Amino acid sequence: MTTTRDESRDPVPFEEWDRPREAWLLSGGCRRPGQRSLLLEVTTRAVFPTVLVFSLYLLLVGHYGPGGGFSAGLVAGLAFVLRYIAGGSDDLGAVVRVPAPVVIGTGLVVALLTALAPVAWGAPVLSATKLAVALPLLGRVELQTSVFLDVGVYVLIIGVVLDLLRTLGTGIEHDMHDAGEDP
Repeated sequence: MTTTRDESRDPVPFEEWDRPREAWLLSGGCRRPGQRSLLLEVTTRAVFPTVLVFSLYLLLVGHYGPGGGFSAGLVAGLAFVLRYIAGGSDDLGAVVRVPAPVVIGTGLVVALLTALAPVAWGAPVLSATKLAVALPLLGRVELQTSVFLDVGVYVLIIGVVLDLLRTLGTGIEHDMHDAGEDP
C-alpha cells in the first residue's frame, strides 16, 4: 500500500499550523519561526500597497473633501506600522532604505518652500492659486498649489512615524534581548 505525502507527515498541533517554517515571506532578516504568523504576513503583503494607494488618494482629494497631507500621512504611516508588526524592524528597513530623519527633513523643506514661494511673486505667505496644464492623454488638468504643502506634510508625517517605529522598536528589541528573549 502506498501512502500519499500528506499521510506520511506527522500531525501538526493546532497551535503550530500557521507558523511559517521558512523565511520565504520576509524581505529582511526573520524572527524565530515560532514568533511569526503566516496569516498576518500574507495579509500584510496584500494590504500594504492598497493602504499606500488609499493614502495617495486622500492626499490628492484633500482639497475637495476629507483628507489632506496630515490624514494621508497617518494612513500611510499605519501601513508601515502594520509592516513592522508583521516583519519586525528588519523588514521595515528593507522597505524604506532612506533614514527617517532625511524623510522628515525633506518634508519640512518641501512644506517650507511651498509656504514661502508666493512671496517671490508679491503674494502673502501660504497663498494658493490654481494651475492649469493641458496634458496629451488626460486633457486639461487643474491643480491647487496648496497640494505641494500637503505633499510636504505627507512626507513629514511618514518620516515621523518611521522614526517612532525605529526608536520605539529598537528599544523594545533591546529590552527583550536584555530579558533573555530573542526578538
